[in-house]
Amino acid sequence: MELTLLGTGAPAGLPRPDCPCAACARALGPEARAATALLVDGVLLLDLTPGAAFAAARAGRSLAGVRQVLLTHPHDGPPVEVPAGLPAPVRVPDGRDLALLSGHRVRALAMDAPGTGYAVTGPDGRRLLYLPPGAAPAGVEEPAAPYDMVVGDVLGRPDGLARLRAVGALGPTTDVVAVHLDHEVPPGAELRRRLAAAGARAVPDGTTLAVGAYEAVPDVPRRTLVLGGARSGKSVEAERRLEAFPDVLYVATGGTRGGDTEWAARVAAHRDRRPGSWCTTETCDLVPLLGQDGPPLLIDCLSLWLTDAMDAVNAWDDAEWSDGGERALRARVAELTAAVRATRRMVVAVSNEVGSGIVPATASGRRYRDELGRLNAAFATECEQVLLVVAGQALALRG
Repeated sequence: MELTLLGTGAPAGLPRPDCPCAACARALGPEARAATALLVDGVLLLDLTPGAAFAAARAGRSLAGVRQVLLTHPHDGPPVEVPAGLPAPVRVPDGRDLALLSGHRVRALAMDAPGTGYAVTGPDGRRLLYLPPGAAPAGVEEPAAPYDMVVGDVLGRPDGLARLRAVGALGPTTDVVAVHLDHEVPPGAELRRRLAAAGARAVPDGTTLAVGAYEAVPDVPRRTLVLGGARSGKSVEAERRLEAFPDVLYVATGGTRGGDTEWAARVAAHRDRRPGSWCTTETCDLVPLLGQDGPPLLIDCLSLWLTDAMDAVNAWDDAEWSDGGERALRARVAELTAAVRATRRMVVAVSNEVGSGIVPATASGRRYRDELGRLNAAFATECEQVLLVVAGQALALRG
């Protein structure tokens, strides 16, 4: 089965008309995107958008052989003109099946937002799932095998991928292609980086793909360290990297700090932006978690883990530090980094990047700064990817 993406953008396209934002200003050449429309084997058109016939011609395709036009979402604005010779576009009721003379079979899937998803099986048995903008499957049954390709709103609804992964509908060989791309994420390197973290990719308008091709599936890093200063956006970046995965275990190392209302507000803000399917545990005992099998871990953060570890060995006292405290702390850090090296789980960890500013006025403050620098370096050595977040922008230091 062959798929030609006549457009890959949001319904308003990219750049949006009359939008002055930086992302729209950079959406030029191959980064400019018409509203998403898919042509399957020249016989099935998923979503009819303005200029579809010209888009097909630019891609070296024709709409003359199209026998069915299916719509996935409500189309705002004036009605789209149907090119001569095309059948009238329709939406298949949820749960219904449609068989084409070409040998393609289509099943309409219910979404959790206005719109309809379509599972298309080609004459060759390859399976494609196409999801509308701003929507995720309302309920996914466990399939006999993963889809060969999933095309949908990866950036707007990463939880849709999580739902598919949870039931095995999206596997390690599934090619995930992002469409409905809008101006929330700057085009170019930042777009590719965010999609790769979800195991997805984007292609320019007019690209033709063979459903079932495996070679282009991004390799998602298994261990990632996200560094950054205060309010840099490091926690948001870490959470974003796991939004497309189900049953994430969020490991909070800061505790509750009873009576501290400002800390409680910080914890609540973190909790509110996490997906509802995630679980949370409050602990600094990271080694057993890393040694167990289970869902991905998001550890936030190593800075507070170090505070707890230094408290345990009384590292703040100069005498205690000299009389075994330093050795005890080094042993704890070595145990943690060994566990990271041996873990089979997917791990994203957050830590503060310190030491680039004012030298702390106290010996204990300087000791903490130095030990955190050593911990970050040791932990980073065991990670496939290391990011530094500055002013909300993630810079790849490794991977």
